[in-house]
Amino acid sequence: MSWKDAAEPVLTRMPGVRRPEGHVPFKRKLAWTGAILMVYFFLTNINPFGLAAGQGSDFFGQFRSIMAGGQGSLLQVGIGPIVTASIVLQLLGGANLLGLDTDDPRDQVLYQGLQKLLVIIVTAVTAAPMVYSGGFLPADPAVGRALSIGTFGVQTLIFTQVFIGGVLILFMDEIVSKWGVGSGVGLFIIAGVSQRIVGGFFSWSALGNVGFFASWYGIITGDLTIGSVFTADGLQNLLFAPGNVLALFTTLFIFIVVVYAESVRVEIPLSHARVKGARGRFPVKLIYASVLPMILVRALQANVQFLGQILNRTWTGMPTWLGVYGDQGQPVSGVFYYLNPIQQPQQWMWFLGETAAEPWMIAIRIAIDLTVMVVGGAVFAIFWVETTGMGPESTAQQIQNSGMQIPGFRRNPQVVEKVMERYIPQVTVIGGALVGLLAVMANMLGTVGGVSGTGLLLAVSITYKLYEEIAEEQLMEMHPMMRQMFG
Repeated sequence: MSWKDAAEPVLTRMPGVRRPEGHVPFKRKLAWTGAILMVYFFLTNINPFGLAAGQGSDFFGQFRSIMAGGQGSLLQVGIGPIVTASIVLQLLGGANLLGLDTDDPRDQVLYQGLQKLLVIIVTAVTAAPMVYSGGFLPADPAVGRALSIGTFGVQTLIFTQVFIGGVLILFMDEIVSKWGVGSGVGLFIIAGVSQRIVGGFFSWSALGNVGFFASWYGIITGDLTIGSVFTADGLQNLLFAPGNVLALFTTLFIFIVVVYAESVRVEIPLSHARVKGARGRFPVKLIYASVLPMILVRALQANVQFLGQILNRTWTGMPTWLGVYGDQGQPVSGVFYYLNPIQQPQQWMWFLGETAAEPWMIAIRIAIDLTVMVVGGAVFAIFWVETTGMGPESTAQQIQNSGMQIPGFRRNPQVVEKVMERYIPQVTVIGGALVGLLAVMANMLGTVGGVSGTGLLLAVSITYKLYEEIAEEQLMEMHPMMRQMFG
């Protein structure tokens, strides 16, 4: 008996969101999307009962903008388990170790059930060390004494709430994917990044958390000073202060480059096999696999750093070559230091005295980060295209099923597939590597609101894609016959 036969009773009974039986009107999709977004913001502002106030550090920290969720909230784990499960399944599927045919309806159900089961397991595995290590989500001893359950009982209570939040975000993502517009993962990333960018522009606080406009208002009125830009202090203030121009330039540059890259495409002409004059084009974009594979790369890096922090807290005799951690819980040397991606300008600008690391150490760290992002972006982009039905074979079959063909070629899926193989694999690799390069560059220069470069890149690209999906939905509402062409 194969593993599929043994696991089928469990995987086919995994709870899920029912798929709509017919066409969902566009207004209803917007309503579902807006409702889930409101629930998401609501849950990120609710602290687990029993959590010690004002204590604990954020594990995701520098990865928070792409992992969504909120530190110290019910959505503490964010979309991390979903992304980690996707990485594992893509690697297993790419190596053909699962033995599942995604074109087979039975295997599709097993794959979806396996993904949900893996997400639930990863959620528990991720939440447990956050709670029971005591450093990320510390329990309030007063609650333990009041309920007579002790510190361990409060920790278990916090773990249960965080685990439920991680499962909820899984089904929220499924609701958006089936009943809304876009995907829940993309929606949550946009929400988190947008919130930080708006705060970075408009925050006006007397506690030092001053936004871009408030900072320049203070400079104009004389409350804040930059000093001469020809001095080291003046240059540091200009580059790193809340009102710095470098972050604004980087934010605008990434926005313009991503929008331009999304518009660069190779358009393959199509014509309808039976309806004369009915023509169209199949666009193969430069960023064909979108920027979502970047989430997989950054999630892999986040998990490596998570392992390092856990070892640092629990392994007293951890070798120094493996990692030495500073006061802020970040590695300052060792293997985990070199594997830690650059997240802000202060981590590499040694010539301004912003970091104590040696130039050669910084150079190795940047080289490793750049290699991981460029190579990882290309590899995961290939996996993404193949596992989401965007490869040459799947695309050719979709064109065939829609009744379209490429003018000058026989109406045959194999012929169309060969034409697609001229463009899709090459564009996928180039686009994935380009996105990785942009992400590293944005991290090194910094952005408004302290958003990571990868987070900003994801938010802009996902928003642009969401805009295109909304345009398609409106087109299908006006012309129902277009639904077949868009699938």
